[in-house]
Amino acid sequence: MKQSIRKIIADTVELPDGVDRISDSGDLYDAGMTSFDSVQLMLALEDAFGIEFPARMLNRKLFSTIANIDAAVRELRCETVQA
Repeated sequence: MKQSIRKIIADTVELPDGVDRISDSGDLYDAGMTSFDSVQLMLALEDAFGIEFPARMLNRKLFSTIANIDAAVRELRCETVQA
C-alpha cells in the first residue's frame, strides 16, 4: 500500500527532492508539500482507493507522513468493506 501511496504522491505533489528520499515517517510538509498539495493528494487518494476522507480526518497531521496516510487509507478501506 505504501508504494501505491508513494506513486500517488509522486504524481500529485511536486516535491523538490522527490518522494523517494522521504522515509515513511518523514514530514511531507517539511519536504515541500503545501496545503493546496494536500487537498490535491486527498482527492487523488480518494479516487485511487475508492474511499472518502470524513471531516474528522481532514487535518494536517494525517497528511504529514506516508505512514499516517497509509494508516488512514487502511482504516477507511476496512470501514468500506464492513459497511
